[in-house]
Amino acid sequence: MEWYIKVIKSYSDFNGRSRRKEYWMYTLWNFVFALLAIFLDYTFGIVYPSIGYGPLYIAYGLFVFIPGLAVTIRRLHDVGKSGWMYLVVFIPIAGAIWLIILMVTEGNQGNNAYGEDPKEFEN
Repeated sequence: MEWYIKVIKSYSDFNGRSRRKEYWMYTLWNFVFALLAIFLDYTFGIVYPSIGYGPLYIAYGLFVFIPGLAVTIRRLHDVGKSGWMYLVVFIPIAGAIWLIILMVTEGNQGNNAYGEDPKEFEN
């Protein structure tokens, strides 16, 4: 949970690097909270039939859009790629696969062009 809160607190920081642990723990908690929002929308019967989602899920999605984008870009920085590499996701199928490969790849050891190694400063 601490990784999720860390990402939310640094929601607009597109500089620096994020470890795999930070990215994937954020992704896990994001998935759990999104499922909870969907569950609550259906439980309260407030789902918009035309789109299949309710206002709680939409509000949550808007709330985490920028932090999710920022942590993804910082994760790309950790493997030595530009944040613009995120646009590869728009290539059908292959782009998403390539992005997942980059997200699970270990980050560069030591400093790189995007900052200091986040593993060096781990508590």
